[in-house]
Amino acid sequence: MFVFTKKAKLFATALTLVGLVMMVIGFNSGGHDEATSHDAHATEAHADHAAATHGEEVHAAAAHAEESHAEEAHGEEAHAEEAHAADAQAAHAEGHGGHEDHGAANRPWAALLVNTIFFLGIGIGTLFFLAIQYAAQAGWSAGILRVMEAVALYVGIPLLGMLFLVITGTMGMHHVWHWMQDGIMDPTSANYDSIIAGKEGYLNDGFFTLRTVAYLVIWAGAAYLLRRNSLKEDQLPEGQTMFFTQRKLAATFIVLYAVTSSTSAWDWIMSIDTHWFSTLFGWYTFAGMFVTALTVLNVLVMFLRVNNYLPWVNDNHQHDLGKFMFAFSVFWTYLWFSQYMLIWYSNIPEEVPYYMARFGEFKPLFITMVVLNFLMPVLVLMSRDSKRIMGFIMLAAVFVLAGHWMDHYIMIMPGSVGYHYGFGWVEIGGFLFYAGLLLYVVQRNLAAAPLRMKNHALIHESKLFHQ
Repeated sequence: MFVFTKKAKLFATALTLVGLVMMVIGFNSGGHDEATSHDAHATEAHADHAAATHGEEVHAAAAHAEESHAEEAHGEEAHAEEAHAADAQAAHAEGHGGHEDHGAANRPWAALLVNTIFFLGIGIGTLFFLAIQYAAQAGWSAGILRVMEAVALYVGIPLLGMLFLVITGTMGMHHVWHWMQDGIMDPTSANYDSIIAGKEGYLNDGFFTLRTVAYLVIWAGAAYLLRRNSLKEDQLPEGQTMFFTQRKLAATFIVLYAVTSSTSAWDWIMSIDTHWFSTLFGWYTFAGMFVTALTVLNVLVMFLRVNNYLPWVNDNHQHDLGKFMFAFSVFWTYLWFSQYMLIWYSNIPEEVPYYMARFGEFKPLFITMVVLNFLMPVLVLMSRDSKRIMGFIMLAAVFVLAGHWMDHYIMIMPGSVGYHYGFGWVEIGGFLFYAGLLLYVVQRNLAAAPLRMKNHALIHESKLFHQ
């Protein structure tokens, strides 16, 4: 039986409170701490870059036109190329337009959104993995299902944080989501944007809030029901099980999550860059959340094994968790490359502004993020033995967690704050706040029930896994 010690409670509580205090300081500073030192330079550099880019594209268009042998074709081609350059530059400016006035004020809210999404991924990714075990009738994982339940139950906390961000956004307290700006969909307003107005049927305050509430009910409700049935199963007479009840519940959740995983990514992240869209974005966001959850689960199982709380779990279980980390790091990279390569190759003005913003001021972070999320985990976990050595698992976990936090940062910050970004009180405080709550909730759940399920149909198979 896991023991949630007083020292662990004190540490988790202190971490949460320190994070909360840091967030309060960050919100009161209005997002002007580390960001202010480079705002002016970033704005000037952005303007210079825009002018240079426009000039280069027009020059390239003129050079191309001069090489044409037909006079009529010469004129038409030059005109088309110059128009394309102008469109690309306009789209690039449009991608940042409307955010300059609110960028600095948005920064604390955007930083809170980054941490909320990151820790939400840990909870929802683990819940999805738990549901997969029941739906697939997996035997190897039966010995660690209670660990998955403990992490999955955490999903309600960042969901409440997300609901808070959505409600405050609809109240006009921040403009993280640019489409919520007053008059943006009103043809008579100076802020009118015809492209955003065309999406009003989906992007409106009421429907946006309703969808967030639906995610909260479905995801947190599934975590609660799977846990309740699991505990109820322990009270049944020996030989009786709720396995098929759990399997039906898990299958229902998986179907719902197949839809809501994509729509939530569109809502909370992709709609920040409202003009831009990617049909791959839902899968991309899911892959990042899932590998983050698998990493946390792997580290937690390793911690419990070291402290002799899971004597029925062996190196083969740990090895399989390591294989999942490795596989989904590669899967995430496949989706990242597919999304980036298609947009780069087609070079359509409506699509390229998303990456133009991230290859400007954010380029060092962007490249570092890709290295951390793909190259480092692959190098560390490629061999069979490394997936069984705790030092290698911890090293890979550091790379994955840092890389995917940075991935969410890069997805959210350019569109919400532009060049008013930084790493200060609210970014660090938000991370500590959610991390403290994660430690407290997970340890409390682990201590609330025996870690070995009593009547699970496949518990014996799990104990003999690969032996």
